[in-house]
Amino acid sequence: MVAGRTHRLLAPTAAHRALAGYLLEQAGEKHRVNILPLSMSEPSAPTTRHLDVMNVRACLTRLARADEAPWLHGEVARRMAERLSIIRAKPEVVLDWWSFGGAGSSLLTQAYPAARHHVVEPTEALQARSRQAAHAPWWSARRWRAAAVQVMAPDEVSPASVQLVWANMMLHASVDPAVLMARWQRALTVDGFVMFSCLGPGSLRDLHQLYQRLGWPPPMADFVDMHDLGDMLVRAGFADPVMDQEVLTLSWDSPQALLRELRNLGANASPDRFAGLRTPRWREQLLAGLASLAAPDGRIYLRFEVAYGHAFKAAPRPLVSAETTVSLDDMRAMVRTKSPPT
Repeated sequence: MVAGRTHRLLAPTAAHRALAGYLLEQAGEKHRVNILPLSMSEPSAPTTRHLDVMNVRACLTRLARADEAPWLHGEVARRMAERLSIIRAKPEVVLDWWSFGGAGSSLLTQAYPAARHHVVEPTEALQARSRQAAHAPWWSARRWRAAAVQVMAPDEVSPASVQLVWANMMLHASVDPAVLMARWQRALTVDGFVMFSCLGPGSLRDLHQLYQRLGWPPPMADFVDMHDLGDMLVRAGFADPVMDQEVLTLSWDSPQALLRELRNLGANASPDRFAGLRTPRWREQLLAGLASLAAPDGRIYLRFEVAYGHAFKAAPRPLVSAETTVSLDDMRAMVRTKSPPT
């Protein structure tokens, strides 16, 4: 259940008024949109994240066995797909990064039915699953489009081969988002664009506070702020980046239902988490703590901060030499063409 939304927009130039207007229109009276400046300062910290890679791999293994992608991923994919209507470019090749977990394949096919669709999956199990999904039964019309879907590993993507990189709800699982953005930039042709979404640091703050009150290690790894993501886009070579953010409030009727959904979304990938096995007594404490978060209507409400990013790959700029030579004749011509002072 989604209870409400709050929007924040990070836009560097007036060229993004169309997106800002769209978000304002979508926000309506019950929601809020804040427009913020894009920071261009030098990075104050390494771009690598404090993340347990082995735990992320375990989550991907469990995802490959799931019947479907998490509900929240599908909902965010739907919201992100609504933004495609304001982009005039019609990509010939679409690259769906971490396709199954992103839950946006059908939305991309609907938005760009004439495009070739390529899929990147992070593990062999997910690649096999996506290949199986791409081959429809012989009696289905989708079978004749199967040849247009190519499933590959991340390092198999050719440079300058696609016009859209779509990455829904996966960047927060990356150890180094800046390196991943640079890989997306290389995969795009000039004037191609990237669209992505991920969880932000405002997600599940009530759960963080509950763990702190109980004296437990963090319940999840830290997420990257959208200002830092915008700076990473610029440094990866993207032009006109736009970052915006919304807060989705979800609710559950019991602590057990909440824990089931959180497990579907992933697991605790913080290296600082409790390293040993938990006991039944610990679980009872957790369930009681979650129950204490319930509102007067009996439901438990938690907020998820979702950051959206969008940027284009600009044509490469010629390098400017540290020393430029101008002939005397050229200097005289430049002086002659100047208008006299008025």
